[in-house]
Amino acid sequence: MPKPGLEPYDKGETFRPGYHHAVEMIGKRWNGVILRELLRGASRYSQLRSAIPSLTDKMLAGRLQELEAEGMVTRTVVDSVPVRVEYALTEKGRDLEATITVLGEWADRWYPDGPDRPVSP
Repeated sequence: MPKPGLEPYDKGETFRPGYHHAVEMIGKRWNGVILRELLRGASRYSQLRSAIPSLTDKMLAGRLQELEAEGMVTRTVVDSVPVRVEYALTEKGRDLEATITVLGEWADRWYPDGPDRPVSP
């Protein structure tokens, strides 16, 4: 009998809402790339923006707000002239490092030239 809140799949497995939410959150367009850049040390908006050239300002701002609301990223306003805003991963965000690293290695193996040119097994 499945645990309360878990619905059985046809093959006897159970649906895991937490897993589903995590995959959707990390897999949401640009979120994985933003998290990867923050793991690599980028902290300012301009650093993130220049590291991900196809990302628009509006999309970056929105995704950072979503990641902050998820508890993955913190936003700190630095009192300086001009005022700076810095972003950092929380413990929850840093805890994804191994997952993001493994996913990057998988992508390098199977999509070395991008998504249009997968490697044959």
